[in-house]
Amino acid sequence: MLRQLADGKGFDAKFIKNVTKKLHIGLIDADLLDHGTRHPNLVLLKISGFCKSFGHKVSLIKKYDELNISEEHGDVFFEKCEYDTLVISQVFKFTKRPSFIDRLINSNYMFYGGTGFFEINGPNLPYEVEHFMPDYNLYNDYIEYKTEGNSKKKKRDWDDYLSYSIGFTTRGCIRHCGFCVNRLLNSVQEWSPVQEFMDPMRPKIYLWDDNIMAAKPAVFKRVMDDLQRSGKPFQFRQGMDIRLMTEEKAQLLNKVKYYGDFIFAFDHYRMDDPKEKNNVEQTIRGLTIWRNNCLKATKLYVLVAYDSIDVDDIKGAFFRIKILMEFGCLPYIMRFENYNDSRFKGMYTQLARWCNQPSFFKKMSFRQYCVRNEEYHQGIQDLIPKGTYNNVLKIPPNIVPKNKHCSCYKIMLDFEKEFPEIASQYFDLRYEDLKKCKIGK
Repeated sequence: MLRQLADGKGFDAKFIKNVTKKLHIGLIDADLLDHGTRHPNLVLLKISGFCKSFGHKVSLIKKYDELNISEEHGDVFFEKCEYDTLVISQVFKFTKRPSFIDRLINSNYMFYGGTGFFEINGPNLPYEVEHFMPDYNLYNDYIEYKTEGNSKKKKRDWDDYLSYSIGFTTRGCIRHCGFCVNRLLNSVQEWSPVQEFMDPMRPKIYLWDDNIMAAKPAVFKRVMDDLQRSGKPFQFRQGMDIRLMTEEKAQLLNKVKYYGDFIFAFDHYRMDDPKEKNNVEQTIRGLTIWRNNCLKATKLYVLVAYDSIDVDDIKGAFFRIKILMEFGCLPYIMRFENYNDSRFKGMYTQLARWCNQPSFFKKMSFRQYCVRNEEYHQGIQDLIPKGTYNNVLKIPPNIVPKNKHCSCYKIMLDFEKEFPEIASQYFDLRYEDLKKCKIGK
């Protein structure tokens, strides 16, 4: 049966340490239970490890029904709940949770936290929990439940849960962007040595540092050296700040055992505002340094629909895409939720589909991508020689065209009709034609 807490906000390490009874503690990953997540919840991993170190039993809740809690006449009954204490963590504000969970929270019957509850100024984990070794086995039973033990499904869908050690080597960011929740620290601080969160049995490491590029040069070098000594391939999952690239940082990153694409961010495009223009110029400067030192696969997040959702924002996306083509980099379109309210929603969607699939982006211009979609829609794909992408759709005479174009092709045609200058400037640009034109200069 659940016990009432003095205060459920955050997580109380003293309660866990001082309670005389060995508890059965249920952990709830609210995002996982609502819409699924790509990554495990690091806070829950640390809380689990901490609680188990004091002999408490810890279980990850696979579905809310497990709690045996019912609602009658607006009240919550939990006499049959097998857990003594519940902890819920939520990252996203849009995540939905049952109403009885909120009633338990409001009545101090469970610990709660995360940016889904507190976008900023939320309670931090106690120091001893924050720096505790994560319990990487926490999700094992859930993964078995979801995959029915199928090893192929585990590797395909749950690799981030099973193959990586996870942590922060630094915390904090100097930028304080409006779309980001990391706005509490004004500088980048050393946080955890790699050995603090590294599981020797896991083959890879990924890091959630807020802005590693803004760390002091000595700190940056220590982190790189620490990661190299681990002997494991690693990657930073946040888009790194290319504007802060230096020769030394580029050389260090080029030498380390990095896993997958290097990922940076390219958020700015406006050239009519001095501050925004400076950000664009700093990005280009950083890309130049980077490509003079490293030719490895590189991707940049391209944020769209944040500053505006009008045609200038679409043009700004193409402007950045062209620059990245010239440096032999791949764009990854990140659509801010406002794009759903734009009359260019379809254009945002097709840009993302084109750019975010490298096999298309590397071989086709935007126009060729849309034409290829129309060819499939018209059912003539088998009549087009493999590897041939015409800029103008040519339907063979023995094919009767369908009455309607596919949505992708129609969106391109409609946009080009309304904004022919933008189309003529960007629709026919090809990655293979532009890449390397600024490398080494």
